[in-house]
Amino acid sequence: MKRLSLLFLIFIIQFSYSQQKITLEDCYALANKNYPLAKQTELLQQKSNYEIEALHKGKLPKIDANAQATYQSDVTGLPIAMPNVTPLNKDQYRATLDVNQLLYNGGMIDTNAKLKVAQTKTQQQQVEVNLYQIKTKINQLYFSILVLQERKAILISKQEQLHLKIKEVKSGVKFGALLPSSEKVLEAENLKIKQQLTEIQFDKKRMTANLATLISAPLDENITLEKPSISSDFIKDNSRPELKLFDLQNQQIEISKEVISKNNLPKVNAFGQAGYGNPGLNMLDNSFQTFYMVGLKANWNVFDWNKSKTEKQALSISKEIVTTEKETFLLNNNLQLQEMENEINKADAIIAADAEIIALREAVAQSSDAQLRNGVITSSEYLVELTNLFEAKINQKVHEIQLALAKANYQITKGN
Repeated sequence: MKRLSLLFLIFIIQFSYSQQKITLEDCYALANKNYPLAKQTELLQQKSNYEIEALHKGKLPKIDANAQATYQSDVTGLPIAMPNVTPLNKDQYRATLDVNQLLYNGGMIDTNAKLKVAQTKTQQQQVEVNLYQIKTKINQLYFSILVLQERKAILISKQEQLHLKIKEVKSGVKFGALLPSSEKVLEAENLKIKQQLTEIQFDKKRMTANLATLISAPLDENITLEKPSISSDFIKDNSRPELKLFDLQNQQIEISKEVISKNNLPKVNAFGQAGYGNPGLNMLDNSFQTFYMVGLKANWNVFDWNKSKTEKQALSISKEIVTTEKETFLLNNNLQLQEMENEINKADAIIAADAEIIALREAVAQSSDAQLRNGVITSSEYLVELTNLFEAKINQKVHEIQLALAKANYQITKGN
């Protein structure tokens, strides 16, 4: 019942995305959840759990059953004959049960498990880095669709104003105040707007489909994308996932050094063997007999020709390489942030002038409107000023969206 309720909730959420509105943060969240690469995080964790479990099995007793039958060309014998001593058979048989139990290996198993955890965290963080790159692609599509939305709204506004003007011109033509060609000029402009709206419709459909594919969620072609409100603070508190990846790589290298050190520590095992065969442990008794033995076995590689030292030196070089990669990343990242700060400041300055341009264009358009009604100018001249006004409005919206895109990319570059 709970599963059905969850599926119903997911359906409702996806249905709302396909019918109503969606935000930029929604797109980020859906991509992190649904993008095929995102599944690797859980798969890597499952793989690690199994591998660690397998490592800890090494602490349990190892039990082996063995059996053999042999025929030898010669056997051990006594140089003189002795009473009650039968020479050994050349065909010999033995079955044994061997048990080996690790007692001490310097914590090698636990350290290897620790290394496996570190490796998994590094791999999972690499997945996070790859997923993070998708945000830039989402931004490009999301804000491109926003531009189309704004252009459509402004063109519809222009179309509505044009319809009113066509009615006025028709009235003027009817009473002989305006030439018939004036109406045709306006009708042609109205058809041009319809063409532009059709182009926007198909462009938005294509981009919305691409965005839906990227976030792996259904999006209706008529969905409304909400314009995000993004701060433009220039505090360089970098929290990119790549930085955490570099730190995890260094941690993995340090644990690898621990594994090398543990590998040279003594290893102690207890063993036991129980068996049945001919001969048994008493080689002078040529008969089938049971036998057993128990004991301890120690192994210590006291000298490895500096192999461990060389391996640690190689790991130290690897750590230095990671450090240089981190420094290079931070340098390039800071350069990107500086460029983006400049783009944001430039967009702010351009937008400040847009309002003044629109105010001037509106004044000119109003004057042209009055002149057209009085027959002072032609409808073509009026259209020039009307188009200039709405182009200025479109430019303002485009500049605002470009500013929002620059801010969004800045936040992503900074790691927020």
